[in-house]
Amino acid sequence: MNKTNSNSSKTNKNKKVMTDAEVKRKAVKLVISHMKKKISQDFVGVELVKEWIEEMDKLLAKPEFEIAEYIHMRRNLNDVIERILDETMRFKLRDSWYSFGKALDKKVKL
Repeated sequence: MNKTNSNSSKTNKNKKVMTDAEVKRKAVKLVISHMKKKISQDFVGVELVKEWIEEMDKLLAKPEFEIAEYIHMRRNLNDVIERILDETMRFKLRDSWYSFGKALDKKVKL
């Protein structure tokens, strides 16, 4: 039984400890990838959403994680969503907006 305990402690030491910022960045990337799938169809305002996603990709490419920039981008997404005329698409993007907020609230599990 001691062998099992020592093996599990070795694997815990080998695991990379993620920071809150890394967890948030990873969650935001997932939300953005889901958004890209949602906007595959054409609708009025698709260009606005694509431009916002391009800006978001640039922000995600930065090595540092500034939460204020992500909050600003979330506000911008809200503005973009308000300009979408297609009600169904607006609801889908609103779900992504909500998920984006939840992603920014993520923390490392201890």
